[in-house]
Amino acid sequence: MLMVNSIKPLVAIVGRPNVGKSTLFNRLTNRGMAIVSDVPGTTRDRISTETYWGDQVFILVDTGGLNVLPGDKLSQLIESQINVAISDADILVMLVDSSTGIMSLDLEVAEKLRKTEKPVILAVNKSDNETREHAIYEFFELGLGEPISISAYHNKGIDDLMTTVISNFPSNNALAEHKADINLAIVGRVNVGKSSLINTLCGQDRSIVSDIPGTTRDAIDTLINFENKSILAIDTAGLRRKGSIEPGVEKYSTLRTIRALDRADIAILMTDASELATSQDAHIAGYVTDAHKGIVIAVNKWDMSQELDIDKQNAERLTKTRFKFMPFAPLCFISALNHNGIDSLLRTVQSVHVQWNKTLPRYDLRRTVLDAVAQNPPATTGRNKLKVYGVTQDQTAPPSFTFYVNKSDMLHFSYRRYLENSLRSKYGFEGSPLRMRFKGRGEE
Repeated sequence: MLMVNSIKPLVAIVGRPNVGKSTLFNRLTNRGMAIVSDVPGTTRDRISTETYWGDQVFILVDTGGLNVLPGDKLSQLIESQINVAISDADILVMLVDSSTGIMSLDLEVAEKLRKTEKPVILAVNKSDNETREHAIYEFFELGLGEPISISAYHNKGIDDLMTTVISNFPSNNALAEHKADINLAIVGRVNVGKSSLINTLCGQDRSIVSDIPGTTRDAIDTLINFENKSILAIDTAGLRRKGSIEPGVEKYSTLRTIRALDRADIAILMTDASELATSQDAHIAGYVTDAHKGIVIAVNKWDMSQELDIDKQNAERLTKTRFKFMPFAPLCFISALNHNGIDSLLRTVQSVHVQWNKTLPRYDLRRTVLDAVAQNPPATTGRNKLKVYGVTQDQTAPPSFTFYVNKSDMLHFSYRRYLENSLRSKYGFEGSPLRMRFKGRGEE
């Protein structure tokens, strides 16, 4: 059974487009996590992160602006996400813009927030000069109490704002740290169903699902429990090849996806049954292996396999051929939309996580490698011959090994692969990359 954990106060920043919500989010988290752009509607999905102010730990949520494009289908999806954020939140921070004064959308947002009967803190942003500070009094008209003058960009008034926010925290919230057992990044090219998988995992419309490619721009987190293990699932924007990344907003989204991998232990690479193992999929897999993260390949939309006239055997062959540089990656067939294969996928993730953290007995490891060398000695080049004296495991997560040799520059890539295959044949390491370095005598 899956369930979502919520143990810390949740603070949601809401407001109409372009009032500085993402700038305030970045200021409070001290991370460049939300996309900041002058284009209204840049922040499409809710972004949430655990942060703290003083000794108070809480979850901060950034939302997209209400009614980004009135009447547009995507704007309706965005508004529904804000409604979920409002529903989940313990504290609501409504952000307005002192440079524009009260606008009709401000009145609509204020009315929506009043109906929640939750604590609402009114913050008047961009109050960066004396004239604008005096102008904040007109915002009493919103009926949300005394406005607080701030400038998120200039770090002005933030202490006053957060003192008020913290004073409204529910007294019965458990603020103890909660560390997930597995940090899981869900990556893939645009429109392969990453957001649908997140929605299935947490049992609610956590991220926007749309047929418009690239709908999910930012990385968003969801904490779930599965079979007594906590999993932090990190949804990400769809990646494209470097040469096809558009400047501006999409560029920042791609950087954020790579940063999401840095936070992860394991990655699910989402692929599409209707376009099996494309070159873009292989390119994204390269990001994962370069980061030395555990990996599981998920073939999504498998409910369409009969319609596509493809069976598992052929799908596995095509996928393994495309991903021949990582034959250790397990393959799962799922339908995120129909919830098929999800439990099997999560069990595979757990299994890969165990392999990624595996520690080998020192003597057994050395004997395995020396036996492999004896059975298949390195090729001789002239009078020179590579000699392998021993091996140690330096660390786990990922499993990392140092091989002690006479001269490391004599190692051929094919023999490196042979040694890796010998370790995998004996110890498994399914789904886990191996970090291997070779140290010659006298070498640093």
